[in-house]
Amino acid sequence: MAFTLYSLIQAAILCINAVAVLHEERFLSKIGWGVEQSVGGFGDEPGIKVQLMNLIRSVRTVMRVPLIGVNSVCIVLLLLFG
Repeated sequence: MAFTLYSLIQAAILCINAVAVLHEERFLSKIGWGVEQSVGGFGDEPGIKVQLMNLIRSVRTVMRVPLIGVNSVCIVLLLLFG
């Protein structure tokens, strides 16, 4: 397998898919990354854990519908061009 731009795009799509399917109650709360753990005070600098949780939530919210189209295009391209 050659190292091409398509391979990099496909790897990025797979990583975004992995983040999009994380379930908060079944997986994230078991490792201590649930909603109740991300409470901070006013003016406090959010830690890396809170920032990652916000990133995961925003990817799940915003990228859910576009990922369906992007995955479909990738599947069609793989079927056509191997």
